Amino acid sequence: MNIYFHIYCILFQRTPSEDMEKENTTLLAQFILTGLTHQPEWKITLFLLFLVIYLITIVGNLGLITLIWNDPHLHIPMYLFLGTLAFVDTWLSSTVTPNMLVNFLTKSQMMSLSECMVQFFSFAISLTTECFLLAAMAYDRYVAICKPLLYPVIMTNALCIRLLVLSFFGGFLHAIIHEGFLFRLTFCNLNIIHHFYCDIIPLLKVSCTDSSINNQLVFIFSGSIQAFTILTVLVSYTFVLFTVLKKKSVKGIRKAFSTCGAHLLSVSLYYGPLLFMYVLPASPQATNPDMVDSLFYTVIIPFLNPLIYSLRNKQVIDSLKKTLKRKV
Repeated sequence: MNIYFHIYCILFQRTPSEDMEKENTTLLAQFILTGLTHQPEWKITLFLLFLVIYLITIVGNLGLITLIWNDPHLHIPMYLFLGTLAFVDTWLSSTVTPNMLVNFLTKSQMMSLSECMVQFFSFAISLTTECFLLAAMAYDRYVAICKPLLYPVIMTNALCIRLLVLSFFGGFLHAIIHEGFLFRLTFCNLNIIHHFYCDIIPLLKVSCTDSSINNQLVFIFSGSIQAFTILTVLVSYTFVLFTVLKKKSVKGIRKAFSTCGAHLLSVSLYYGPLLFMYVLPASPQATNPDMVDSLFYTVIIPFLNPLIYSLRNKQVIDSLKKTLKRKV
């Protein structure tokens, strides 16, 4: 063996076998996404189903944004939050669904490492931003119902914009932390990701580098963000509930329960799977992520939010009717 190779091993305290093993290890540049099903007979059916859901999601959310943009009466904090939520839902769905649809029709289901990193980065920003947005919307409803006389003073457009900027900044910061620590990992030998998009937990499972630090970061940051935003939502709606019940107005109670119930349903469907995906898997007993859980916050919730937050809102419906009458 070359004398220079032995000198290198002595200087850097490495054994020849370690370096030869490292040389023989092939670093991966592509991954195979297994997707939602291994049964070919279901792929066309699932493709058509998710294509219809995606098209309705895009039309519903972009339609809501256009409606809020064109109606000056909706240029208030509540609808600014709602329009931003529609934008983030469109972003989140468009990050995941198109690639999933392509994989239903192709046999290779390949994705390069760079594409995988970009998809995760976009996914992490939109997902985290939505968590902060839901908390900000809950606080907005708390001020509107519990302190109606002070609402114009407290919840100004300036405060609304600051909360929106902070939500996006928090999403970007959370994503950049995980993305930065992902770059310290190497991927070799195993390139099969048992998921329909590039997420951090499946990526950590196929890494050939020790990913314990990454798992701890997922547990700490994701757990903290979810705990803070869920607590904000629950406290806000608890005060709303007590305030409404004190008024003893049957009409007001029905309206509040209808609105808050729909919001809480959306929040629970969103946060429930997130807790199982990003907080529980950080434990040593973690199992492979459930792809059905992932479908809720990447596909189903962006599809349902326009229905939950707008079609049950009288002001949005009235604005839609006026717009349709003008066009007719």
